[in-house]
Amino acid sequence: MTLPRIHPTVVHMLADAAAVAPGREALACGDERVSYAAYAGAAEGFARELRDAGVEGERVAILMPNSVDFPVALMAAFAAGAQATPLNPAYTVHELRPVLADAAPRLILAAPDVAERIAPLCAELGLPVPTPVGPGARRLHVIAGDPARLPLPDPDTLGLLQYTGGTTGIPKGVDLVHRALAVNVSQREAIVPTTPDAERALVITPLYHAYAMAMGLMLALWARGTMVLMPRYSPEAALALIEAERITFLAGSPTIYHGLLAAPRAARTDFSTLSLCFCGASALPEATLTRWMALTGASLCEGYGQTEAGPVLAANPRAGPHVAGSVGVPLPETEIEIVDPVTGEGPLAPGEPGEIRARGPQIMRGYRNRREETAEALRDGWLHTGDIGVIRPDGILEIRDRKKDMAIVSGFNVYPREIEEALLAHPAVAEAAAFAVPDARKGEVIHARVVASGTDLATLEAHLAERLARYKLPAVLALVPAIPKTAIGKIDKATLKADATARRAS
Repeated sequence: MTLPRIHPTVVHMLADAAAVAPGREALACGDERVSYAAYAGAAEGFARELRDAGVEGERVAILMPNSVDFPVALMAAFAAGAQATPLNPAYTVHELRPVLADAAPRLILAAPDVAERIAPLCAELGLPVPTPVGPGARRLHVIAGDPARLPLPDPDTLGLLQYTGGTTGIPKGVDLVHRALAVNVSQREAIVPTTPDAERALVITPLYHAYAMAMGLMLALWARGTMVLMPRYSPEAALALIEAERITFLAGSPTIYHGLLAAPRAARTDFSTLSLCFCGASALPEATLTRWMALTGASLCEGYGQTEAGPVLAANPRAGPHVAGSVGVPLPETEIEIVDPVTGEGPLAPGEPGEIRARGPQIMRGYRNRREETAEALRDGWLHTGDIGVIRPDGILEIRDRKKDMAIVSGFNVYPREIEEALLAHPAVAEAAAFAVPDARKGEVIHARVVASGTDLATLEAHLAERLARYKLPAVLALVPAIPKTAIGKIDKATLKADATARRAS
């Protein structure tokens, strides 16, 4: 299959859109509207400032919630020859310490409250003082510049440093070159095409995440469409925007679609402009798929990928067939095989489950500063995903299990080991076990069992709140006299999960 309209980089996409449709609305957030000419001009003007600050070949960290200033910061960093490093602005200082130490950014752009909060940490690490930008500080989208002079980066240089927890919860920086990011947009367009010059994409999830960046910011650029940003998600507000902004495209997670369907406003929302939806992060129940398509009349395509893969590897084609419970077919120029999860040998026969491995032009260059982890993930040109799947005889890929122990809470990856380590950092805690339990509203929630003396739940909850983002906090935290173990002395999480699940069902 021939890839449609391949741009060398996503900055080329912005330059193209500004040249072809300078007056078209590119960004919208509340009452703020930015045209493509203004978008590219602001990126050009800020890129000049960034280059003067010496960021070329270095990293620019971005810690901002969704606003019209975030895309400008990202594109300016790209255009300045820096490696953009988007980070979660809700992270605590404890969570940011290893990430910022690893990234060693030359410049840190942060929302004003975040800049104030992390300034002592940056001083401790010998990093530059954070620069406050965005609402409440300097606005980037109003910077005057010349869109025709927007610098275009070398496609084979590092463009993005995206941090992912992997299987352990220890952050790893994924190095992606510009070409990988751009080609992945065209690969996805070949399977799930958008309509050039007509799309209005609602971005519900935070732009610092690979999913929102690929299926929102970059998708809108490729289509020369409008990206409508939500600073903060709620089902009622999202439904109101779908109607008021005449949204045509929506990317979400199963949790988001569950929430939208359950919202009282859903039954009276005008979905007449919505034509294409995408679902990632975890498996979408067939009942949810059926109900959403019946309510909206829009196509809903499930896909699969990970940050290390730029990020999309497979998808259900927009034109069909849509196979419920599957993630579709590999994107063009992408090979996917199932191999033995222990030995890595394969490929296995159709229908036989094993580890998913993939190769293609969108795959990462490697993990920053992690040679051993890179060598484990990238073997003989293949990315070993750590996910378990099966390829059906008709070539359709199904995901059978996720990376070991990882949970997805409201669309966010949560690693029980990280929660356990946070609990064990309290001097009163002797043992801790965290695990995922299915939840109808959030997909999964975290439960934790703790063996401790001389403390109480309120103290432990306060301890966790200082060290973890809110979405990582256990929904249920319980003090127990002992934690069950297996015959070889390991914590028996299967028993814990089964017991918690049964209690919720009773």
